[in-house]
Amino acid sequence: MGRIGVLLLNLGGPDKIEDVRPFLYNLFSDPEIIRLPVKALQKPLAWLISTLRAKTSQANYLEIGGGSPLREITEAQAKALEAKLKEMGQDAKIYIGMRYWHPFTEEAIAQIKRDGIKEVVVLPLYPQFSISTSGSSFRILEEMWNTDRVLQDVKYTLISSWYDNQGYLQAMADLIGQELDKFPAPDQAHVFFSAHGVPVSYVEEAGDPYQQEIQECTRLIMQTLGRPNQYTLAYQSKVGPVEWLQPYTDDALRELGEQGIEDLAVVPISFVSEHIETLQEIDIEYREVAEEAGVKNFYRVPALNVHPGFIDSLAHLVTDSLDAAPHTFADVTHPKKNMKMYPQEKWQWGLTTAAEVWNGRLAMLGFIGLLVELISGSGPLHMVGIL
Repeated sequence: MGRIGVLLLNLGGPDKIEDVRPFLYNLFSDPEIIRLPVKALQKPLAWLISTLRAKTSQANYLEIGGGSPLREITEAQAKALEAKLKEMGQDAKIYIGMRYWHPFTEEAIAQIKRDGIKEVVVLPLYPQFSISTSGSSFRILEEMWNTDRVLQDVKYTLISSWYDNQGYLQAMADLIGQELDKFPAPDQAHVFFSAHGVPVSYVEEAGDPYQQEIQECTRLIMQTLGRPNQYTLAYQSKVGPVEWLQPYTDDALRELGEQGIEDLAVVPISFVSEHIETLQEIDIEYREVAEEAGVKNFYRVPALNVHPGFIDSLAHLVTDSLDAAPHTFADVTHPKKNMKMYPQEKWQWGLTTAAEVWNGRLAMLGFIGLLVELISGSGPLHMVGIL
């Protein structure tokens, strides 16, 4: 077997405090994260949001040491995967392509070209597919493959999702079981799966399979675990006025507290590495919500990181993909053009959700216009003498 390249895809994260604002700018510049009706407004809005949110986000990163450990963990996963593939007789070089921070996907592709790799397996470190995670990285790669003549000579296959891979399920079950055994009554503890949320419109309008895959994934993990514990699936990290998948994690935690649940094992279901959403959002913010709701024992199941069973499952995903028919960009779900981010509503006069959304849109457009005038020194406000 010839040498192959394996491209691991992930979100990325700021390495230090100074990186937070530019990282947020890159994040909100992505139309798969925030979709605007006018494309030209994407970057001005990203600049505005990243500037307004920078201090709060920096404070959150300071709570976990001043930066994200995601890059370091992903590099460790890459090293372990390369060693495992070598052990299995497959000569492979692992590349890391982050979507919003270094090493960017574009940097990884440039290195693949320099190394003369002629066959690439693209493996997102997201078990479940969503157009806002794996799909966003696939979109960038698809653009490069369509425009770069060198890449067009490189054979590739995508592993779009692997939420039902037995090795992955067993590794998750192992970690959950270890955490459950810490409770006074292990079989009575409630298993709480917290997944990253996506807007409802992605599922209902674009046909994003994320919700179905998350639901099936949690069911399969509990089946693999083979214990009688009750479980809940909820969604975290909602942003903006858009309707996202529910129940929301904070609401679900309060509801369990009202039901008298005191023992909770929290599982970061859509994350395979420790980062801001596990170390700060779950470990600090949601722990506080749970304890205020009456939960006495809040244990968080660790992310997979370099769990041997997990690395073994990734290696088998790679080798199995080499023996199967190639999975191409045309085979994955794409967002619809002009896809609405907001739920369709019958218009009503008054303080309705639709009115709030449109008022917010108009206010944002007006604010961006004001910023452009302040920066450029010209425009209608200058013409009438207001500025």
